[in-house]
Amino acid sequence: MILAGLLAVAAVIGAGAGGLAIARRREAAGPVRLPAPEEQDLGGSLHALAEQVRPDVPVAVVARVSHIADVVDDIEPRLDQLGFANVDAHAVVRTATSYVPEALEAYMRLPRRFADTRKIQGSKTALAVLCDQLDLLAAKMDDVYDAVCRQDAQALVAHGQFLAARFGSGPTALEPPKP
Repeated sequence: MILAGLLAVAAVIGAGAGGLAIARRREAAGPVRLPAPEEQDLGGSLHALAEQVRPDVPVAVVARVSHIADVVDDIEPRLDQLGFANVDAHAVVRTATSYVPEALEAYMRLPRRFADTRKIQGSKTALAVLCDQLDLLAAKMDDVYDAVCRQDAQALVAHGQFLAARFGSGPTALEPPKP
């Protein structure tokens, strides 16, 4: 199965980068680790991550991660139709297993007051930089979802054209007969 292969590749890469560790600022709690995503549960892992970091990040961050998780949920059943070597399929898996968790981890290592008030990149705070990164990932996931759905929509249009050519005459051949 294509998704299993992509997850295996992501697991090997993720293991070298420290896995899916999410460091909380609360030192007493120690680092928090998410389990590796199960096959066909990439979106569920992101939803779990959003809930896990909810106490430690602003609502805007949780909302962005939740949006990405929702779109990944929508894409997941269609990953196989993209193919194993597809760049978009790889982007979906890496977004869920690496890109989002690593961005959150880097942000959460910073003290909250510093992260939310000090400029670290031009006029942007760490919070603004994190939100920009999550917005970029969300836009990519939206693009992938649109591309996958467009394939099905094009198949529907092609089928309608076949039916019109086979059984109808003219552009209104698929419209129901008028009484």
